[in-house]
Amino acid sequence: MKRTILTLALSLFTAGIALATEPVEVDKKEVKAEESKVAWKAYKVTGSHNGTVTLKSGTLMFDNDKLSGGEFAVDMTSLIVTDIEGGSRYKLEGHLKSDDFFAVESHPTATLVFTKVKSTGKNSYEVTGDLTIKEITKPVTFDVSVYGSKATATMKVDRTDFDIKYGSGSFFDDLGDKTIYDEFDLVVDLEF
Repeated sequence: MKRTILTLALSLFTAGIALATEPVEVDKKEVKAEESKVAWKAYKVTGSHNGTVTLKSGTLMFDNDKLSGGEFAVDMTSLIVTDIEGGSRYKLEGHLKSDDFFAVESHPTATLVFTKVKSTGKNSYEVTGDLTIKEITKPVTFDVSVYGSKATATMKVDRTDFDIKYGSGSFFDDLGDKTIYDEFDLVVDLEF
């Protein structure tokens, strides 16, 4: 009798461990790159410039309808300026794509991989991720909101973390009104 009870208890314990280690089903949602938007805004002493880059691919992961992960790739060769027109626009786009800034010829893709997601309220999350620009990876923290099949995120990025120092007052003296601030903003609207 004792042996039967012990065997039964051992069986229940083993079954409990097996159930506890069952993998959690993660729902992966592919982001619709063509319908999503990545906008940037950069600042200088005399004003600002803004534009967009194109999302190449993206995936958001959900666990029980809660955001749990994500991975994204951005086509840096698609970088455009939207606040000015004509020759000035193309000159600025060329400079931003050059080695002074994003070096898109040798680094055509930037990536972001979520490493930690914390719920901060209904549909709101604080996300930490590894951002890679010019093959340099640095952690970034930003806010994400998810509503139905849409998500939005805003973040500040310090370009000097990615060896983009052109016109930075942190590295060069006497730039005066040619100083470009180190941080730029990204606003991301995703559809999945």
